[in-house]
Amino acid sequence: MDRDFHLKAFQEQGDAFRRAVQQAGPDVEVPSCPGWDVRQLTGHLARSYARARLSLQVEPGGFRPEAPEAPADFDAALSWWDELRSGLLTELSTMDPDRPVWAIFDGGTPTTWARRVAHETAIHRLDAELALGQGGDLVFDPELAADGIDELLVTLLPLGDWSSHQHSGTVLYHAADAGRAWLVTYRPGGAPVIGGPADAGLETDGTVAGTADALYRRVWGRPSTALVTGDHALADVAAGR
Repeated sequence: MDRDFHLKAFQEQGDAFRRAVQQAGPDVEVPSCPGWDVRQLTGHLARSYARARLSLQVEPGGFRPEAPEAPADFDAALSWWDELRSGLLTELSTMDPDRPVWAIFDGGTPTTWARRVAHETAIHRLDAELALGQGGDLVFDPELAADGIDELLVTLLPLGDWSSHQHSGTVLYHAADAGRAWLVTYRPGGAPVIGGPADAGLETDGTVAGTADALYRRVWGRPSTALVTGDHALADVAAGR
């Protein structure tokens, strides 16, 4: 998928997020983010935009950018969110899409950052809708949802220190409506290996199946209707990591 796809999603999901948090108000609790209210959710997303903008100005291998804290006041935090989103959209739209920049994952570019902020916004849009009690009415487009599953499993899941993990086995993720599947192989002391299933009849230790929307929610640790069979504990490793 190209940068334009993710920039369009970033804008659309951001518009929906803003409507939801304004409708909810600052003090409503966010059930999918325990301990947070809508004010904190808004500040968190704004801060993620600030970090993304700083990252676009740092060379790969540089120091990790640190974003400032969000304003405590909801109206001020939302205004900051507006300012940061507008600036980020402009920068991601006009920079060389393949310019190497800092990222927590390998291969950081404005294109990969457009993908990252699109999905960060989409998932927190879901959080805002859940705070309103309307999360069940939202159905993510299968193409966007499948791309978000892919980003989480392929790009983000293997990050970090896996040396103390003792997980072992395979989990198949199957989003039927998107025609996509991912096979995650866990091994003790090492990062998981992610690929496509080579055999439709492959036996796995666990399976997570459903619509792309359901799997998208599941891998990001949100309420989901995805069907889990086999080793539930192994399937839970990637849920919201």
